[in-house]
Amino acid sequence: MSNRPELLAPPEIFYDDSEARKYTSSSRIIDIQAKLSERALELLALPEDGIPRLLLDIGCGSGLSGETLTENGHQWIGLDISQSMLNIALEREVEGDLLLGDMGQGIALRPGVIDGAISISAVQWLCNADKSSHEPKLRLKAFFGSLYRCLARGARAVFQVYPENIAQRELILRSAMHAGFAGGVVIDYPHRYARPLFRNLMMGFSGLMRRCSEILFVVYKVFAWL
Repeated sequence: MSNRPELLAPPEIFYDDSEARKYTSSSRIIDIQAKLSERALELLALPEDGIPRLLLDIGCGSGLSGETLTENGHQWIGLDISQSMLNIALEREVEGDLLLGDMGQGIALRPGVIDGAISISAVQWLCNADKSSHEPKLRLKAFFGSLYRCLARGARAVFQVYPENIAQRELILRSAMHAGFAGGVVIDYPHRYARPLFRNLMMGFSGLMRRCSEILFVVYKVFAWL
């Protein structure tokens, strides 16, 4: 597991021009991103009334997941910390609005303006202290707190994450709950070696349910990492 990208360098360093272009040109990555984004959109459970929604794609990268949102008729805002990734998104002329920013410092959007949020393989990066000023608990608190505020009442956020261990898993879930989120965990295609971990996760999370208008679904897809 030593080659997990979040253990090699901060995201804005790891996804430089070369890595961002390689990532976006991989047919395997494109296929995986499309499938995960479709699944996230399905779990958002948006009303089937034909009205386009304004969605937030957190860790949007070069816009691969955003393309799925566009294809399904929605408008979207993409947030990413890698300028190289966003440059390629601009080259590809994606239809979303792109923001350069660190989600660990909070999301600077007006309260209640977002109808739903997705994030593919991004949130676990907040569990690492890449700088001396980084404290994972505080960064997760800033992220989930600001996300909760910018979501419209009753909106959902769907994350696909791959925590390194149980401690990271629990840190992410606790941070979401403390921000006011409630919801559940969906496990897709777990590998045989991961089943005990996910069984414990489901049992532990069910006792943390709270009543609130926004619901957080954390989607775990154990395919290693993108």
